[in-house]
Amino acid sequence: MSQTYLKSSPAVVAASFHALSDPLRIQILELLWEQELCVCDICDRLNVPQSKLSFHLKNLREVSLVQGHQNGRWIYYSLNLPQLEILEQYLAKYKDINPLPAQLCENND
Repeated sequence: MSQTYLKSSPAVVAASFHALSDPLRIQILELLWEQELCVCDICDRLNVPQSKLSFHLKNLREVSLVQGHQNGRWIYYSLNLPQLEILEQYLAKYKDINPLPAQLCENND
């Protein structure tokens, strides 16, 4: 498979969170948290057809949350930890936020 690049633009961060909005994709990431797996093993563990899994893996690959490599006829997937760390760092910025109260608008019609 091709090299997975780290991405952190606002559009990519938004797309990454969108990819995380599907429960099946979360389950895929949780499986890959434990170990690298081939598509057939992911299908078996999640009890989903390969066509459905391929669609969801494609979404995760497009935002670089997972990466794959081919070994024989199977593709093995793993988490792309550096990209997940980018999302973690993005969220960490909000942990200690203390926004100022809103200013009253001058135009109070």
